[in-house]
Amino acid sequence: MRILAITLIFFGFALSNTDCKEVEGYASWYGKKFHGRKTASGEIFNKYKYTAASKVFPINTYVLVRNLENGKEVIVRITDIGPFVKNRILDLSKASAEKLGMIHKGKVRVSAIPLYCVADEEKSADDEYLKDLLKTY
Repeated sequence: MRILAITLIFFGFALSNTDCKEVEGYASWYGKKFHGRKTASGEIFNKYKYTAASKVFPINTYVLVRNLENGKEVIVRITDIGPFVKNRILDLSKASAEKLGMIHKGKVRVSAIPLYCVADEEKSADDEYLKDLLKTY
């Protein structure tokens, strides 16, 4: 399982041109209306997977997202382009929003950083991160 996680981290690194800078801004979530529709990556959007839309990070980048209001984290894979609302950096799938504890608020302040940028940190090998990675596909 760790080999899968390491492979996915390096795969994301190869696809991403984003610098290792943490980005802060607002994230919202989308679900029912887009569930089953094709995303910019060509795959079908599934609101039960840990995915997101971004104009900051390239498609297929794995991103660690932290809710700055409660400290909860989730790893998502960028599968679409968006959000198309001013002052937002991510549109998260419903499952991702649930893990961040933001379903009822709809929009929260988050920090986001490409996963390969935190790969050397002690917490990157945590089982919780591996579970998130597996829920991106």
